[in-house]
Amino acid sequence: MTDRTNEQWLVDLTGSPEAQSPALEDLRERLQRGIFYYLSRERSDLTHLPAVELTRMAEDLAQDATLRVMDNLGSFRGDSRFTTWATKIAVRVAISDLRRARYKDFSLENMTAEGDLLPASAASITGSPEPGPEATTERADVMLKIQRALDEDLTERQRQALVAMALQGVPLEILAERMGTNRNALYKLIHDARRKLRAHLESEGLSTHYMLNLFEDR
Repeated sequence: MTDRTNEQWLVDLTGSPEAQSPALEDLRERLQRGIFYYLSRERSDLTHLPAVELTRMAEDLAQDATLRVMDNLGSFRGDSRFTTWATKIAVRVAISDLRRARYKDFSLENMTAEGDLLPASAASITGSPEPGPEATTERADVMLKIQRALDEDLTERQRQALVAMALQGVPLEILAERMGTNRNALYKLIHDARRKLRAHLESEGLSTHYMLNLFEDR
């Protein structure tokens, strides 16, 4: 690989085919190394994968990252080394791709089609040990009221969005894509759903302060 200054990278990547072709290959190889380092050193969830699998993933992601860098050349301001800037873009591509892979089988319909949306045990939400019998009964009653509010006060679309993001942890951009909307519209949908849910619970005498105290670690 050829060492280049920031200016040389920009000139070569936007120059004639004779200059651009080797520059693109050098860029792809550098991004592949950066992505492989990220996958093998920074992602504890991938430590079970053999090096050959991580290498294949890095190769695939480097192709997409190279295209992303080329699309964003105009935004490079020279505040850092070009390769550092490009590698940051590549890592963001890897993060996005891994998040999408995690939710590739995610289905809004299947998630809300069957059973209760909330776990039977409050400890499943808080991660804390089960409380005493009186607190357990009180928590269960509150959870039933929350479930009823989700079922009765929200539209199906509001319910899907709120459950997916707040309870299932689905990333906003993936949820927006699956629901055929954009981030701003999804923000409003979730905001309206939360407002309805809060109003319902307050009408039942359940303030936010009360519920936080009820479900805090004992």
